Amino acid sequence: MSHDGAVLKPIASRNLDKDVEAFRAALLAWFRGEGRDYPWRRTSDPYAILVSEVMLQQTRLSVVLGKGYYQRFIEKFLRVQDLAAAEEAVLLRVWEGLGYYRRARMLQATAQAVCERHGGKFPCEIDELMALPGIGRYTAGALRSFAFDLPSALVDGNVMRVFSRLYDDPTPIDSTAGIKEQWRRAEELLDHEHPRLFNSALMELGQRICKVGVPDCLACPVAAFCRSRAPQLLPVKAKLTAITSLEERVVFVRDANERILLYQDKGKRRGGLWRLPMREVGELSDANLLHEMSYTITRYRVRLFVYGVASVSLQEGECWVAFEELDAHPMAAPYRKALGVVLGIDS
Repeated sequence: MSHDGAVLKPIASRNLDKDVEAFRAALLAWFRGEGRDYPWRRTSDPYAILVSEVMLQQTRLSVVLGKGYYQRFIEKFLRVQDLAAAEEAVLLRVWEGLGYYRRARMLQATAQAVCERHGGKFPCEIDELMALPGIGRYTAGALRSFAFDLPSALVDGNVMRVFSRLYDDPTPIDSTAGIKEQWRRAEELLDHEHPRLFNSALMELGQRICKVGVPDCLACPVAAFCRSRAPQLLPVKAKLTAITSLEERVVFVRDANERILLYQDKGKRRGGLWRLPMREVGELSDANLLHEMSYTITRYRVRLFVYGVASVSLQEGECWVAFEELDAHPMAAPYRKALGVVLGIDS
């Protein structure tokens, strides 16, 4: 970035509309030499590729790989049949820490549908893929191109950012017009001879070079085609997410047998997960504050308070759990961490 805040980038010298082949060639040449080696790029198994796509939808690549979530999941549920038959508690425990647990349940529903409707083999046709639960336009395109190397456009956040800058387009990417135009461009630019490589390259370009905030334009293999003069200002979004602050107060209590009181959530977001029971602030006047922490979930910034109490009256959904059984009970990451702190163990 220059001293005045502008991004250093080459001025466009090629016309993308007139020379699509040159754009494809430049992008593929860069990817063949610079593309990173991810485990899902070493396979054409649609099940393994689907797992990676679902994990990466709302979780950073560094977390999925760096913390071993992808590898552990594949090792636990080696085949689509294994995931389809898994008990929900086991599934949620393996997914624990990734958040957005609806993804895990939908992934299992997809696996079950593949087994029931297609004998455990993923279809490759777009209409059959999109008929599966949890499979939308993007995921269907990802499976067709990455697993079957079939020409199929795809658009995710990385691709939207790349296209907005390539075409210097201020149309909000979350508007109906913006979404429609981004998919049209994806269809137009798609390399039908090398769909798997091309889509991988386009997404990695957005991840590594044309990244959020300030892009690395001097390292961009297709900078000659990029019309934007201020790429750091793109893409534009019409809807800004407002962050709401919340407070949660939970209690830590043990019985005479050293069991911990837990509650199993019944809600849509965290149904089936366990946590310390919540209590109203008026019930905690004599309690000791043991731990305090903050966490973020979707559009909420939550302040979590853990109070120690000698005894409580059990409410619906609450039960005593032996210490040695805690690890088998799936919990949302903030609660697992808080419980670990209070117990003085690694979480």
